[in-house]
Amino acid sequence: MKYLVTGANGYIGSHIVKVLLEHGHEVYAADVDYSNVDERAVRMDENIFSGAEDIYQRFGEPDICIHLAWKNGFVHNADSHIMELPQHYLFVKNMVAGGLKHLVVMGSMHEVGYWEGPVDENTPANPKSLYGIAKNSLRQICMETAENAGICLQWIRGFYILGDDLKNNSIFSKIIRADMEGKEKFPFTSGKNKYDFIKVDELADQIVAVTEQTEITGVVNCCTGQPKTLAAQAESFIQEKGLKIRLEYGAYPDRPYDSPGIWGNPEKISRILSNRKQERKNG
Repeated sequence: MKYLVTGANGYIGSHIVKVLLEHGHEVYAADVDYSNVDERAVRMDENIFSGAEDIYQRFGEPDICIHLAWKNGFVHNADSHIMELPQHYLFVKNMVAGGLKHLVVMGSMHEVGYWEGPVDENTPANPKSLYGIAKNSLRQICMETAENAGICLQWIRGFYILGDDLKNNSIFSKIIRADMEGKEKFPFTSGKNKYDFIKVDELADQIVAVTEQTEITGVVNCCTGQPKTLAAQAESFIQEKGLKIRLEYGAYPDRPYDSPGIWGNPEKISRILSNRKQERKNG
């Protein structure tokens, strides 16, 4: 299949591009920088936010678009989340109007807001940050657009992502940097909150598996379904990396909009992976 991947140079995008290429797909990559993009991908000069009505044609009429591009994903109250939402809307609208039949968009657990327990596609969304509000709005826009156009939409809901630790801005990359700077202690929250942690390469594999089928659609949690406390994950991360730094619990308060425990219901992704395994077995 011919794929367009936006945000292809990003933390998740570079992994997805690689997996798609390994699976034999043709990949068109769109980003402002291509330093982390696999050489085999076709680099596009087009700006996804140009507002061009013929953008689908400009990007070579892909079979599938995986829309990952998003600015300031780790800065939850950046103005850009709201200010740039209309650009995402125009991109999606013009791609679908141009003829795109299969749209895949990256979402986030932050769309849900404060929630205790497992999250599925029917969990009510009440986001508490500008990032969550913007992502949730885009989800609603995409679902409405896809329904009206009769196309396949898969909204990938991501949770807590690990791996490639110096290329992201997560708590884990900050721990590594602090250790490299020779700091003995790392100021931390209580660490009691439970999250769904997944390695970025496993996440990329799950996302590609979702896109390679059209039977299971809508919101799909790409996750492990296994909640783990932030403290336990951080301590095992420090041990695994052989770091000398120690966590200073309680130095920061827990954010009021963070859930004490939130994780993905893996039912849909488990079915997708199981079906893929069966298909490979059957040859």
